[in-house]
Amino acid sequence: FRQYGLWERYTELYPEGDLVYKIGVSDYRKDWFFAQVVRKIGDNAYQGTTWQIKFELDNVDRNGIYKLRVALASATLAELQVVMDNGIIQVTISSPDGIVTGIQYNGIDNLLEVEDEEVHRGYWDLVWSKTGSTGTTGTFDVFKGTSFKVVVETEDQVEVSFTRTWDISLEGDVVPLNLDKRFIMLRNSPGFYSYAIFEHLEEWPPFNLPQVRIVFKLRKDKQRFMPLPEDRLLDRGQPLATPEAVLLVNPVEPEFKGEVDDKYQYSSENKDLKVHGWISLNPPVGFWQITPSSEFRSGGPIKQNLTSHVGPYCLAMFLSAHYAGEDLVLKLNPGEPWKKVFGPVFLYLNSVSSEDNAFSLWEDAKNQMLRETQNWPYSFPASEDFPKPDQRGKVCGRLEVQDRYVSYEPIPANGAYIGLAPPGDVGSWQRECKGYQFWTRADEDGNFTIDNIRTGEYNICAWVPGFIGDYKYDVVVNITEGCDISLGDLIYEPLRNGPTLWEIGIPDRTAAEFYIPDPDPKYINKLYVNHPDRYRQYGLWERYADLYPDGDLVFTVGISDYKNDWFFAQVNRKKEDGTYQGTTWQIKFMLRDVDHTGTYTLRLALATAHLAELQVRVNDPKSDPPLFTTGEIGHDNTIARHGIHGLYRLYNIDVAGVELVEGENIIFLTQAMNTDPLQGIMYDYIRLECPPTTSS
Repeated sequence: FRQYGLWERYTELYPEGDLVYKIGVSDYRKDWFFAQVVRKIGDNAYQGTTWQIKFELDNVDRNGIYKLRVALASATLAELQVVMDNGIIQVTISSPDGIVTGIQYNGIDNLLEVEDEEVHRGYWDLVWSKTGSTGTTGTFDVFKGTSFKVVVETEDQVEVSFTRTWDISLEGDVVPLNLDKRFIMLRNSPGFYSYAIFEHLEEWPPFNLPQVRIVFKLRKDKQRFMPLPEDRLLDRGQPLATPEAVLLVNPVEPEFKGEVDDKYQYSSENKDLKVHGWISLNPPVGFWQITPSSEFRSGGPIKQNLTSHVGPYCLAMFLSAHYAGEDLVLKLNPGEPWKKVFGPVFLYLNSVSSEDNAFSLWEDAKNQMLRETQNWPYSFPASEDFPKPDQRGKVCGRLEVQDRYVSYEPIPANGAYIGLAPPGDVGSWQRECKGYQFWTRADEDGNFTIDNIRTGEYNICAWVPGFIGDYKYDVVVNITEGCDISLGDLIYEPLRNGPTLWEIGIPDRTAAEFYIPDPDPKYINKLYVNHPDRYRQYGLWERYADLYPDGDLVFTVGISDYKNDWFFAQVNRKKEDGTYQGTTWQIKFMLRDVDHTGTYTLRLALATAHLAELQVRVNDPKSDPPLFTTGEIGHDNTIARHGIHGLYRLYNIDVAGVELVEGENIIFLTQAMNTDPLQGIMYDYIRLECPPTTSS
């Protein structure tokens, strides 16, 4: 053993696969290599090795605990790992860290990036900060377990647990949480599941938690039809207005030259974010992240989250402040206990024999997503903190809208978003991130059913496309195991004082119906050319000054068309000296008769706001103070992140009749904050109502 280079002989002796030792057949003097070493797979690239010990058992004590004793003669920067293998997929996890270091499938020795350190391949992470901190940043923690346990091991299932336990000696250095990462593999399943249990005891210090997610970094040599990480470096990419946005000037693959890469261009709403991933063409293999339920995500059904992006990365976002800001940072209070289960999510792999059929992998992944959602909630997770189907409850009912200025009779809430969320104020569900939420869409008659609800107390919440505001049932609903609650007919009465004089837009919580310009030709992402989500293009905010070079937007009621004449975002204007100025938009409208003793109502529904202040004036652009101001609002950052909505805000402004005149009137909308090109607001809907009348 004193001879030089014996470690290199391992690959020569086992060129096609790692060592397999069979009890009763193999001889350790000939069949057990003296050192378990890494395997060289390229220039300065190595991968860990997995040895197998196979043995037969005639009888198994299912109720007992067997013990494996491993005595090491030596170790150098080594780590024993856990391997889950069902004959289709092999997943290697570091122990006790709980980092996924390898995924072997369909002849590919590792789908994860082998050139990265093992800790950067497949991992859970979080961001936390001390209580009292502001903003959405903090300490980044790829949290590792300190203890490993096999929870379930049968012929049909394996579930393993990697835990990290907190105690007072760790205060200030480690987030005060007990963390339990779980991985599950089922028999004959081409994939694996992962979930985590977070627990905070009431006597522990409070803290903030802006982000929780799972990350998988895949091999870049297998991806296609996407820029590479190298393309974002200075010699290949030109930085743009935000750190995430890069103009590709000399990409590795020339077809991407002139495009903008930005991870936020691939964001999606929770309700639509059920499956996403990647396809490799050599060989044709798909890697997909399937989220069968959004019950454990924060912010409700239209909260936007990241998906996949250049790396190639594949993410499962559970808790994030994207498109919302600090309003969606989880903040625990002193003396507040908290426990939550994130997941399970399913990491699904598929393959075809021919590259010509590679895109069928996407169709197959969508079909697998449907199967996973139909099987939710899963019956196989072992944790008692994940309730099984028979431990959950159900709610049904019918929602109608009563707006006497639209119809004498109640209107079925066709397509309404109806959900259960932890108790809070009207509309608080969109800022809720500690508990669980359960949502559905009403049918054309307003009927709805929500099943598989965890036990606990909830508000019934709803909002109805076509109507402003939020509905909240006035009784807290208590869900118990196996309950089936019928709420009967519910009536939502949206805010309304009088008949509509005029309206701009559609009350649907987005600015998608307004004018979205073509991008600057030098900033095009080809994916979004002729695409329904054309607002995902980079730099659209800069087009405002191009379209309105000599003055701000003027909208004339009865003449202008909001689809063509209302820019999707009210942003700042860049001046010649490089500074910015706020913008003032005008709404012009005619009144033949004015009730000077009455009060008119202006409804302003905002789809998003970022470091903005909206000031409202009527018929006098210089009135000081303005009739109304929001004050500084919003940290949504929707404009920079190529979204079309963030947090919904509704303002109801009284306009005294004496402020109006017969003839032409003008409402001035000023976005007054002017230090940044990405400050601004998006409108959802604007309506002016007459004073109340005794009849419609």
